[in-house]
Amino acid sequence: MKLVTYIIRADELNIQMNESAGARLGWLADSYVVDAVFAQRWLEANRGISFPHSLPADILTLLTRGATELQMLKEVGRLLRNEDLPRLRVEGEPVAVLLSEVRLLAPVPMPTSVRDFYAFEQHVKTSRQRRGLEMIPEWYQIPVFYFSNHRSIVGPEAAVAKPSYTEWLDFELEVACVIGKKGKNIPADRALEYIAGFTIMNDWSARDMQRQEMKVGLGPAKGKDFATSLGPYLVTLDELEDRRTGHHWDLQMTAKVNGKPLSSGNMKDLYWSFPQMIERASLECELVPGDVIGSGTVGTGCILELGPEVHRWLQPGDVVELEIERLGVLSNRIVKSESSLLPK
Repeated sequence: MKLVTYIIRADELNIQMNESAGARLGWLADSYVVDAVFAQRWLEANRGISFPHSLPADILTLLTRGATELQMLKEVGRLLRNEDLPRLRVEGEPVAVLLSEVRLLAPVPMPTSVRDFYAFEQHVKTSRQRRGLEMIPEWYQIPVFYFSNHRSIVGPEAAVAKPSYTEWLDFELEVACVIGKKGKNIPADRALEYIAGFTIMNDWSARDMQRQEMKVGLGPAKGKDFATSLGPYLVTLDELEDRRTGHHWDLQMTAKVNGKPLSSGNMKDLYWSFPQMIERASLECELVPGDVIGSGTVGTGCILELGPEVHRWLQPGDVVELEIERLGVLSNRIVKSESSLLPK
């Protein structure tokens, strides 16, 4: 399934101060978004089908309840497969709404945590070479990550404010998994059981601030914590099984800025696999449903690696489109920040 968190565009003015309050759980069915709660209610009222309990209206509760909850949602989807979706209503509410009539938020609008790894060898090598640095042997010994800001998540088509403190704003083409099962000290050979699905991730980066911070030997911090985009869907593993070989998936990854192709890579090129990342992240540390684990940037997947001579740093008005085969397109527009430092 392609799981989504959405709001009706007509309701935007009423809930824009608190998007999550009006957000609902659904899934993509062709050109429609099907509401999980309304779909189940329709089946109960019109097909006499009973369920052990009601599905939740948000994705975090769905994941927290465990694999059986996701299976129940998939069963609801299967039972509706041959129904005429546009005609279905529950208490006057449509069960399915045209995709063009909703606004998708990040599939997990507020993750429980966000870890971002550094797992594509080409990106690490090339970025270091551009700075005149040799490859670090330790990179081949363990997969490493940092924690980002789980409260600065941005969804598809949403604006990303260019921080007032940077002139070197960059995108990063990444893929992320969302954890769907609680676990600690998870071995790599069992890690697939803990993945709820994959989504596209853009780890926005203020490179000048990041460079300054990293010289101190700690970070990144303000170079990264202002925004991370996720979306447009959370795609469950069964949808991708035909592209899996062992612990790798053959999915093409591309990036465009203002329609110009800049980046091209493949998810199968990960040096450190997602199961290895999960094994490392869960070492003496409990992972919980809703945790996000990013891959790090794919080779050629950012301006830092390509060089500003290939494309200048991002400016307000630029549109960045990240696309991963089967996972959709994650598009965001850069806007000028309206904030500034508080007066002393």
